[in-house]
Amino acid sequence: MTALAGGPPLVVLVGPPGAGKTTVATALARRLGTRLRDTDEDIERLAGRTVAEIFVESGEDHFRALERRAVAVALAEHPGVLALGGGAVMAPATQEALRGHRVVFLDVGVAKATRRVGLDAPRPLLVGSPRARWIELMARRRPVYEAVSVLRVDTDERTVAQVAQAVVDGLGLTGGSDLADGSGPLDGSGPVDSNASEQGTT
Repeated sequence: MTALAGGPPLVVLVGPPGAGKTTVATALARRLGTRLRDTDEDIERLAGRTVAEIFVESGEDHFRALERRAVAVALAEHPGVLALGGGAVMAPATQEALRGHRVVFLDVGVAKATRRVGLDAPRPLLVGSPRARWIELMARRRPVYEAVSVLRVDTDERTVAQVAQAVVDGLGLTGGSDLADGSGPLDGSGPVDSNASEQGTT
């Protein structure tokens, strides 16, 4: 399945830090023969700074404003697989904009998320005690992830390929051949490193 130019996205991935959104999005784009877009990367490219730098230098409110615009633009113009930052769904405007889209909530337990995130990754909202902060964030965000999504996929104990296939099957999508490079686990010990590819997730 190859999307035509212009939105809406084939799939929108949401979920907390450590869920493997960018890693799975990369595999899905390959599987479906389409392009990947990550709104955190869009923000970094337009701002000329990393997500962590924006948080430190300009504050979370400024970052969230950039994020709302980035999500709105991506939803309107990107026809492939779209990965959103962990906190993007908390904006009411974004929740409304996601209506009618194929939104998939990649779920993960705290033990796996902590392992995938790592203690040294530059994630602004997990500074201090990553495990405790993650639990706090997830308590607020889970109801929203569930409300905006049409499908929930548990990523615990699954490889990248298995998660991507669950998304394809759950949404009734079709595409190219089975994933060739997604046999590794989402904890970073396989060929696709979740920790490395999602360091900006907030």
